[in-house]
Amino acid sequence: MSDLKLYVLDTNILLHEPNAVFSFNEHDVVIPMTVLEELDQIKDRHKDVSRDARIAIRTIEDILSSASSEAILSGVPIPCSGLTEKLGTLAIFPDHQLTTNTGSLPGDINDNKIINAALHLQQHHPSRVVVLITKDINMRLKAKGAGMANVEDYRSDHVVSDVQYLSKGYHHYTGDFWNNISQCDTHSNGRHTIHTVARADLAPSFVNQFMFDDSEHFCARVTRCDDNSVSFIDVSRERLLHRKAWGVRAKNVYQGMALDALLDPSIELVMLTGAAGSGKTLLAMAAALEQVIEKKRYNKIIVTRNTPEIAESIGFLPGTEEEKMAPWLAAVTDSLEALHGGDDCPQGSINYIFEKANIQFKSINFMRGRSIQRAFVLLDECQNLTASQLKTIITRCGEGTKIVCLGNLAQIDSNYLTAVSSGLTYIVETFKDFEGSSVVHLNGVVRSRLAKFAEEHM
Repeated sequence: MSDLKLYVLDTNILLHEPNAVFSFNEHDVVIPMTVLEELDQIKDRHKDVSRDARIAIRTIEDILSSASSEAILSGVPIPCSGLTEKLGTLAIFPDHQLTTNTGSLPGDINDNKIINAALHLQQHHPSRVVVLITKDINMRLKAKGAGMANVEDYRSDHVVSDVQYLSKGYHHYTGDFWNNISQCDTHSNGRHTIHTVARADLAPSFVNQFMFDDSEHFCARVTRCDDNSVSFIDVSRERLLHRKAWGVRAKNVYQGMALDALLDPSIELVMLTGAAGSGKTLLAMAAALEQVIEKKRYNKIIVTRNTPEIAESIGFLPGTEEEKMAPWLAAVTDSLEALHGGDDCPQGSINYIFEKANIQFKSINFMRGRSIQRAFVLLDECQNLTASQLKTIITRCGEGTKIVCLGNLAQIDSNYLTAVSSGLTYIVETFKDFEGSSVVHLNGVVRSRLAKFAEEHM
């Protein structure tokens, strides 16, 4: 049995990660002809995945452009990037030439054609492990039922094995925190009290992680970590619960931690996760208005989010870009209405705030190539973005810009993402050790008792 495996890729793998062919180390990659046909159909649909389809096609073309037709069928070496000592080969398999044999699936469905190609390779390469890679759960079940020995999900982008292990941005210590500490060095730095304890006395920690216990008082935020010790500032639960922005006060300790991160100018990236109704958008918008209008730390507020089929739909809607984006950003306007609902003239206040805070609704499609300076960027519905899409937006942020990523991993609408492979999950785990970022998972639903009951029981 050869140690080199043969990986057969489904279309959704290349849509999810256009450069996936480089992710299999020294093993060989096979792309059925049906996959290329599907990519060709998708690239011209102007959907939210068309760009990824075009990138995947260009990647494949770059590898195979100078190869002969015989070499393409047998396998062309994948060029190394310098980060890997050796990569395998990339081949195109002409699955349209296969005939329906006993045991194979009916060939009138594209998924079946790809499965049949994998079954054919498994039969004709008995000395090698042939693996079908697809993100489609039903396709994995069909392939196993048809006799495919090895069927897997694409996991090179998975930073956690289960979303329950995703960093929440805080650690809750049972009982009294100080009973777990063997030794502590304390000193003052301005108005802050800084404690340094042995790392062995604490749960796994990272910079800007919050800590609190069962008492009514202790709450702290980590400021420094090394192999031997952890330093943290005492922020106290009372202080967090009195945190407020634009008239909005924290309703629980989790919202207090979120506001603390949102209002800290040294934190450039804030990631807020949590259930619907936990206050993510309202807190972010209140913090944005406070810092743009009152503190004048930023010059404008840019609001954007993932918009399904926006590339096709936005051009046909009437009005400016902001007016076209408005239907998808109703959550933000709802938050503004909630913040100014008690005013004598709520709509007049909202119109004034839009102008005063220079609030701009932008499409993600038009973020590429920009350099955003001194802005408060609010990115909603991040759970529906891939890691590469989020990277595109985050890398647009220049000096003096703060970006807030909001999302609920229980409400993923994309056909190509799961809670584990979502871009939101990826950036939470990737940036948790970055000193300029903070993540807070908002526990509890504060929108209404109806919303809370629905979240807990449905």
